[in-house]
Parts: sequence; structure tokens; C-alpha cells
Amino acid sequence: MHMRIRSAAVVAVGALALSALALPAVQAAPAAAPGGTRISNVIVNGGKSIVVDSSGRASVTVKLTASDPDGISDAGGILYHGKDVNHDDWGVVLPSCGEHAVTTYTCTLVLKSTSDYRHFGVSKNSQAGTWKMWAYANGLNNGNYVQIDPAKTFKVLRATKLSANAAPEPVKKGRTITVTGSLTLANWETHKYGGYAGQKVALQFRKAGTTNYVNVKGITSSRTGSLKTTVKAAQDGYYRFDFIGSPTAAPVAAAGDHVDVK
Repeated sequence: MHMRIRSAAVVAVGALALSALALPAVQAAPAAAPGGTRISNVIVNGGKSIVVDSSGRASVTVKLTASDPDGISDAGGILYHGKDVNHDDWGVVLPSCGEHAVTTYTCTLVLKSTSDYRHFGVSKNSQAGTWKMWAYANGLNNGNYVQIDPAKTFKVLRATKLSANAAPEPVKKGRTITVTGSLTLANWETHKYGGYAGQKVALQFRKAGTTNYVNVKGITSSRTGSLKTTVKAAQDGYYRFDFIGSPTAAPVAAAGDHVDVK
């Protein structure tokens, strides 16, 4: 479940309890308290950007390795958007790792988009961009702990859709082919897709019998996200549009549309 993270006072704890119902204030603590509790190998979403569609939800897996000479009583963290965990505008609490009586344990913390209780969710379009993770681990029955902010930075991007249609089909060699399409962007506030205006998009071509697309020309999406350009028919193949993405929007390529050149 997603929620605001509110700061109140600095908290120094040996057994930090995080829940989806009540979040304590968290401190930008030193890397570790005496005792040698450590966090390492933090990986958010397999190292890839989190792409969120118009539902505002996504499934995310976070892995981290926690270690302590006496074992781990708990580990986890918060994914958030903001300057730091005490100055965020939105945050998502990860599940806890739980107790493990081994000196080193790799926690796998899963947020499922289908879960109403705990999922990765966003509420405003302004929350797209760079996010951070605050992480903690507690030693087993020894008062040792570690808190790291940020333990990781990553991207959360608005999903995009892209279409392409080349016509006429078939076409005589040397005649004009018109390629049209549309670039749309997930809106996390309306839960719909809308035209993505003013974006650079490449028209690409793949010759029949080959596997690689090559750039033909660049165009810019209209104020409604529509795309339209022309090329001369030269050989059989597939045309598509390709969008490389932006700091807040995911890259996307349209399916290729085949044109038979006579």
C-alpha cells in the first residue's frame, strides 16, 4: 500500500518497525551503529526503471543483502520520491525481510500490482523521474542496526504507447508512402492515456528478410501526440516509429507495418 511518509523527530532505534499502517520518523543515520550490521547489493526492479501504466500501479521486486555477526532480526526499506526520506512527497513501504539467524541473508521484498494491501503505486504525474530507497537492517538481539539514505537511486517512468501505419499497401516503386501514428503517455491522475506532444520520434525501416531497423528520419509529435511523415517507396519492408524516452517517460517502439513495393 502506498502512503505519505511524514517526519516528526529523529529516531534512533535498535529494532525499527515499519508497517503499512504507521510509519515512524526515520533518520538519515550513519551507515551503521556499533556492532557491524551491514546492507549491501541493493537491487531495485532488477536494475531497470519502473514503468507504471495508467493504473498508477506496478509490481516491483527489491533485493538487498543484510549481514550481522549475530544474525538479522529484520530488514527492509522505503521507496520514495523527494530530497530524502524525511522530505519526500510520496513513498512506498516495502515488506519486511523478517528474522534470519544467519550472519548474511539476501532479502527478496516483493510488491505486487494486484495487491490492494501492498503494491507500488503513484498518485501524481509529477512523481515521475528519479526515486530513492531508504534501507534499514537490525541485528538479532544485540541492539545493532544500520540505516542508509539513499541506499539506491532509480527511475520511475510513465508508460508510453506508440502506433504506426504505412499506406498505401501495396505501392509502386518510387511512389510516396505516408506513415502515420500516435504517441501517448500514461496519466497517473486521470488513469488514462493522452497524446504526448512535442516529442522527437524516429521513423525506422527494416528491409524484408532482415532483423534490424535503421533510422530514416526524425519527426516531432503534434500537440495531440499524432505523427505523420512521408517517404519514397524503394523496397519491400517494415516501417515503424521509435521513441527513445525522456527523463520521465519510458521508451517505446511501434510494431512494424509491412509495405509491399511492386
